[in-house]
Amino acid sequence: MNETEFWQAVLDRDTSFDGVFVYAVRSTGIYCRPSCPARKPQREQVVFFLSSLAAQEKGFRPCRRCYPQNPTAPDSQTEMVQRVCAIIEANPTESITLATLSTQVNISPFHLQRTFKRIMGITPKQYIQTRRMQELKTELKSQNRVIDAIYNAGYGSSSSLYECATTQLGMTPRTYQRGGDGMVINYAIANCNLGLLLVAGTERGICMVSLGDSDTLLEKALQQEYPTAKINRCELHQESSHDNLSKWAIALLQYLSGEQPSSHLSTLPIDVQATAFQAKVWQALRQIPAGSTQTYSGVAESIGQPSAVRAVARACATNPVSLVIPCHRVVRSDGSLGGYRWGIERKQFLLAKEAQKD
Repeated sequence: MNETEFWQAVLDRDTSFDGVFVYAVRSTGIYCRPSCPARKPQREQVVFFLSSLAAQEKGFRPCRRCYPQNPTAPDSQTEMVQRVCAIIEANPTESITLATLSTQVNISPFHLQRTFKRIMGITPKQYIQTRRMQELKTELKSQNRVIDAIYNAGYGSSSSLYECATTQLGMTPRTYQRGGDGMVINYAIANCNLGLLLVAGTERGICMVSLGDSDTLLEKALQQEYPTAKINRCELHQESSHDNLSKWAIALLQYLSGEQPSSHLSTLPIDVQATAFQAKVWQALRQIPAGSTQTYSGVAESIGQPSAVRAVARACATNPVSLVIPCHRVVRSDGSLGGYRWGIERKQFLLAKEAQKD
């Protein structure tokens, strides 16, 4: 949330930000659209929210001049971004430049880059890379030869793929084709105030965080997620956390015990694979302040796809690194907790703890 940019949008009554955020005024208890014609408040009285629902959950009432609670019709910028996505989707294996895209939608490359990232959460280049990686994954499952899959997915050479494979695929193409064969994953299980905590990671970061009541079930879930990887159980070094796995696990345990706030987890590295949509949702989840909640529909609105409520719920349910990506902060529109992969009681505990500590 770029509050400086948001405040400037309020001062300019910029209609392109309608539907992106709302602003609320503490002194009046009312929230408005950025383009609201009402007299502008003092900056120190203003607080921003990514959705009208989030503002209402904090006790603010909708303005009777701009009706911010009503859905906005797709504006020209949103429609432009949708056109760009359609062009990319129709040509997933082609190398489309920003200049080419900007020509097709008749705006400058700078404006396209800025608007696309604001609405989608990622740049056009990142969207293209993600879409091409999805195409590669499909090809790898159907091709006998890795090199054929690489070229069919639109990569000009194997070297161009391997330059980004570790950040997008999480492993080399051949390893992925073999179901993770050759990957080394270390994990540890520790007691915590929510039962048992499993933390697993590669050399790059955390790849799984699970809560449960049985070592066997936790280990089985990890094995199912990475069926052909080499998986090693490790002991935690509580006193001198000299290895990365111990550092990551101890950080999570300190958060659960209340010794450290949730911000303690923001710097933990993660090594997970995600579609472009999942990446947007998970990024939005990490932006929900500790001690507060957001609704599924609110998250959908915040990523610019208000109709994708079910898809948001699915992205929350498939989050492989719970706690680090705080899917427990998402609730139903009626205020009820909804589902949680590790049980409603654990979700309730986490929310209560954050409300007290953070």
